[in-house]
Amino acid sequence: MNKTDLTNAIAAQAGLTKVDAKKALDATIAAITAALKAGDKVALIGFGTFSVAARKERNGINPLTKKAIKIAAKKQAKFKAGAELENAIQ
Repeated sequence: MNKTDLTNAIAAQAGLTKVDAKKALDATIAAITAALKAGDKVALIGFGTFSVAARKERNGINPLTKKAIKIAAKKQAKFKAGAELENAIQ
């Protein structure tokens, strides 16, 4: 499912127009992104939790040249599924 499919599903289930569903989805994504940028967690009970994890600098190997390289430290978005979501997909 891509973003368009998700927008269509939201519109159908919520009784919204596709334009309103797209606005709602875009606003949700923007709010989650802003919270993660601020270093906050976003917990949606029953669905899951979005968070930011810091990855340390580490050594790696360039697969093309086989030479050792340093992989820079970075922040990474993470998602942990909630219990209800886990149970729903099994």
